[in-house]
Amino acid sequence: MKILKILLLLFVLLAGYFVYARYTYNNEELDVKRLQEKAAEAKKYVTSKGFNTDYCILVDMSIHSGKKRMFVWSFKDDKVIISTLCCHGIGGNSTQDTPSFSNVPGSNCTSLGKYKIGIRSYSRWGIHVHYKLHGLESTNNNAFQRIVVLHSYDYVPDYEIYPAHLPLGYSLGCPVICNEAMTEIDKLLQKQTTPVMLWIYN
Repeated sequence: MKILKILLLLFVLLAGYFVYARYTYNNEELDVKRLQEKAAEAKKYVTSKGFNTDYCILVDMSIHSGKKRMFVWSFKDDKVIISTLCCHGIGGNSTQDTPSFSNVPGSNCTSLGKYKIGIRSYSRWGIHVHYKLHGLESTNNNAFQRIVVLHSYDYVPDYEIYPAHLPLGYSLGCPVICNEAMTEIDKLLQKQTTPVMLWIYN
């Protein structure tokens, strides 16, 4: 009976760890300094533009697609509160390993730059919610015209798959994430009264 209790306790602890690991990031693997620098730069930008100063979403496309590379950053807590895999666009010369970037309509590429997250709307994909994205720079100012939106997709896993890559074809230029993370991000975004910034960089 004692052994059974010990095994049950170990199972609960391991299950808790895996749930935690799905939405947080191992600081030993992540370039924390780079993320903190981007967050600090983002804070200056959102403050100057009158955007939300509680949260921003950072997407580092230099990170392997099999690892978490979208991060919801809390300015108040100065840390990542949600992290997830994120697909890049299939267009141009994109491979599973290396994305191509373009702002051209019809390119099906990811566009680098800062975005204002717009209204919540219905999606055919994932949890059936998407958020409009408005490009704020010359590298992404066609985003709304291109129908580049933040949404989820059923086949994006909610855990890291490294060294495997996410398959090409899940995104035509949109930042596409797993349903579980989208559910959490959707809850957060619905509570905000000022626009949240999403920043895709490489």
